[in-house]
Amino acid sequence: MDDVILRLKKVNGQIQGLIRMVENSDNCEKVIVQFQAAKAALEKTYSLVLDRSLKECMSHNDTENVGRILKLISKQ
Repeated sequence: MDDVILRLKKVNGQIQGLIRMVENSDNCEKVIVQFQAAKAALEKTYSLVLDRSLKECMSHNDTENVGRILKLISKQ
């Protein structure tokens, strides 16, 4: 999970940068590009965590937790 933490820290850095950009009224095109980059990085990290969680549950035949995860996903 160290790689997930590293990814989240990078996303956090992107978000902090976005905050500064908005506070400084930076060019809206640059802000939008940074928003897209942060969103993509967070989605990639989410997918990685989701994939690992499902694989772990499935390797233990933990259908109850797989069901919970799938229910959480369907709420999106």
